[in-house]
Amino acid sequence: MAATVFYLDPLPDVGGTAVLDGKEGRHAATVRRIRVGERILLSDGHGRIAETVVTAAERDRLEMAVETRSDVPRPTPSVGVVQALPKADRSELAVELATEAGIDSIVPWQSSRCVAKWEGAKADKGVARWQAVATAAAKQSRRPFVPEVAPLHTNSAVVALARGVVERGGIVAVLHEAASVPFSSLSFREVPEVLLVVGPEGGLTDSEVAALTDVGATPVMLGPTVLRTSTAAAVALGALGVMTNRWAQTPLDFQATR
Repeated sequence: MAATVFYLDPLPDVGGTAVLDGKEGRHAATVRRIRVGERILLSDGHGRIAETVVTAAERDRLEMAVETRSDVPRPTPSVGVVQALPKADRSELAVELATEAGIDSIVPWQSSRCVAKWEGAKADKGVARWQAVATAAAKQSRRPFVPEVAPLHTNSAVVALARGVVERGGIVAVLHEAASVPFSSLSFREVPEVLLVVGPEGGLTDSEVAALTDVGATPVMLGPTVLRTSTAAAVALGALGVMTNRWAQTPLDFQATR
């Protein structure tokens, strides 16, 4: 039976007591109504997991005995996404879908044609909200890794990021409806990292595509249809999961049936 997953960092050693309190503890004890004797799978969000059993339950607090701890290897290649800011009603959906599909990092991008504008304090709030959505989606999909949301990037910062990925031997795939190179033609199994670049609703400008191409990025066509900016990264990740060994990992669960 699948285990309930909650995040706690750091995780106690085997034999120790883990405590969930605050917002996470209130959700576990009050909303989920977890009781003494139930089994909980804890993750620190960085690949470490612990199997526990609840020993005490209060209104907004759980105590659990840690029975085992283990490390989950990161899937390869690592995959990040540069996500141009979608419109407000689709902004969080883009983060949620990419996280559920297995993204490792998310870079919000204020590209030229973005309708949404993050300025000043709004940028900090947007990043914090995206991180909260990513954490919730990772928990829902029982991921041992919570993707990190980077600060808001400008065009020049995205070009620098792409240049670094290429210099490290990675692939930067710019998802573009006018591209002639199929996404499936790239040799993803042979690289350590992949960076997906997703434009806004209005599309990428010619100068943005040129700047990325100049540093080694490849404009690619993901498929025969035009996808929304909020779904493109998730669809690309699904394709990568099949084309590489990223989906070879079994879902998080207890190692033995009890």
